[in-house]
Amino acid sequence: MALFDLSLPQLRDYRSASVEPEDFDAFWAKTLAEARTLPLDARFEPVDTGLRTVEVHDVTFAGFGGHPVRGWLTLPAGTAEPLPLVVTFVGYGGGRGLAHSNLLWASAGFAHFVMDTRGQGSGHSPGDTPDPAGSAPAHPGYMTRGIEDPHEYYYRRVFTDAVRAVEAARSHPLTDAARTAVTGISQGGGITLAVAGLVPDLVAAAPDVPFLCDFPRAIRLTNRDPYREVGRYLKAHRGRTEQVARTLAYFDGVHFASRGRVPALFSTALEDETCPPSTVFAAFNAYGHSEKSIEVYDFNDHEGGGPFHEAAQLRWLPPLLRRG
Repeated sequence: MALFDLSLPQLRDYRSASVEPEDFDAFWAKTLAEARTLPLDARFEPVDTGLRTVEVHDVTFAGFGGHPVRGWLTLPAGTAEPLPLVVTFVGYGGGRGLAHSNLLWASAGFAHFVMDTRGQGSGHSPGDTPDPAGSAPAHPGYMTRGIEDPHEYYYRRVFTDAVRAVEAARSHPLTDAARTAVTGISQGGGITLAVAGLVPDLVAAAPDVPFLCDFPRAIRLTNRDPYREVGRYLKAHRGRTEQVARTLAYFDGVHFASRGRVPALFSTALEDETCPPSTVFAAFNAYGHSEKSIEVYDFNDHEGGGPFHEAAQLRWLPPLLRRG
C-alpha cells in the first residue's frame, strides 16, 4: 500500500475543519450528571483463571441509563496496597475478552481495568455487555445508530460508560484513584480521548491509532469501514448530511483532545486507511497539554506499532504513574 494521505510535514501542521458545537460542554455535563443520579453499583467478583501471577475480578457497574456494563480488573498477585491504575478501552467490534487475555499492565505492576463495550464483542474478542437502547434505522455496524440526534447516538452511551468505568475501577480499595491513566487502540483510542476530555484528574492518556477523530475529513477520505458506514448511511438517506455532521461534532475526538489536561502519547501509521494519519494528527495537534508526543510508524497500516508501541508505552507511562 502506498502513502495516501498528507505528507508528514503537512500532517504536523494540519488542523481539523470540525466545528465544535456551542453547547458541547453543557451537553456532556448534563449527560454525565444524569448518569451520576443513578448508583454506580460497582461489584467485583474474584475469578479463578488458573494463573499464579495475577488476580482477576469480574466487574459489573452501572453505565449510561443505569445499564449494567462488564469489565475485568486485574491485579498483581498478592497486592496489599493501592496501586496506580491503567484503564483500557477496546477496538471496534471487540469486547473485554477472557479473564486471562489482558496481562501487560498487571505484569508491569499496576492495577488494570478493561471495559467491555456495550453491544460489541463478536469481532476480535468476545464481550458480555448488551446495549438495551434501540435506535432508528441504521447501517449495519455501530457508527450510525441514532446518528440523527446526539442524544440518541450510540457513542453517547459508550463515552458515558467509559467515564463510569473509570469511576468504578477507582472505587476498588486496591486502586489508587489519584494515579489513573487511560489507554486504548483504534475505537479504544477514540474513547481514551473522550475520557481525557471529560475526566479532569487523570495522570496520563495514551490513544493508540485513535478512531472517532476529525469526522468531516475521515468520512470523506477513506473508503474503509467503520468510517464508511456513515457514507453508506447518507447514500441511502439523502439530504441528511448536515444533520449527521451536527451529531458527530459532539463526539469528535478533536474537541475532546482540546480539553486534554494531562501528558499524552499518541500513535499513528502513515499507511493506515482505517484511521487515516491526518485524522489522528488533527486530534494530536489540538491536544490541550504541552507534554504530548506521537509515535509515527511509516510503513504500517492500522496495526500501527503493535508490540513495538507497547514497548514505547512501557517506557513512557510507568514514570508518570509512579510520580502521580
